[in-house]
Amino acid sequence: MSASESSRHTSDPPADCDLCPRLMEFRQNNRAAHHGWHNAPVPSFGGMDGELLVVGLAPGLRGANQTGRPFTGDSAGDLLYASLGKFGFTQGDYGAVPNDGLTLVNCRITNAVRCVPPENKPVGAEVAACRGFLLEEITALNQLKVILALGTLAHGAVLAALGERKSAYKFGHNQFHDLPGGLVLADSYHCSRYNTNTGRLTESMFDSVFESITKQLSR
Repeated sequence: MSASESSRHTSDPPADCDLCPRLMEFRQNNRAAHHGWHNAPVPSFGGMDGELLVVGLAPGLRGANQTGRPFTGDSAGDLLYASLGKFGFTQGDYGAVPNDGLTLVNCRITNAVRCVPPENKPVGAEVAACRGFLLEEITALNQLKVILALGTLAHGAVLAALGERKSAYKFGHNQFHDLPGGLVLADSYHCSRYNTNTGRLTESMFDSVFESITKQLSR
């Protein structure tokens, strides 16, 4: 059984999910152009007993949409898995492919939108259509303590899934928000190539978020 298959859960949308017509058409076009790629909603990665859930924006075209595992195969994954490893959330070496043997420890990774969007920009209706999958993901994790939102879209998607007002929890890098029910929402700038190339997010800035998370989990 592959790493992606072992991570599947009922909260994952079906391979031919038709909730978003624009994303479905884009997926079909990519299937025609790239026969060997995953080209389907990307399942979450990691066990169901983790205390940390990392929520990204959406699969990258040549990353998770190609490999079938979140943040695998693109520069965002290079930074994310390196930082996760530094703080004990991984076992094995990240090889940018789904069969690299990497496993997550006390952590699970998903995306607010499960299908790759054109130009990596989902629209509001597509985020809303995936909201139920995100809520099922959150509620299924019985040991969950911290949700890390990578970027403002993921931040808003988590709050919407939980029925909270975004205006009550302002996004900010390395900001932590106590939510009703005991969960903590942590924020970080997204580990995208654009953010790292422009210097908006540095490796040390990203690591500082995980340092704060480990302290939060140790309480």
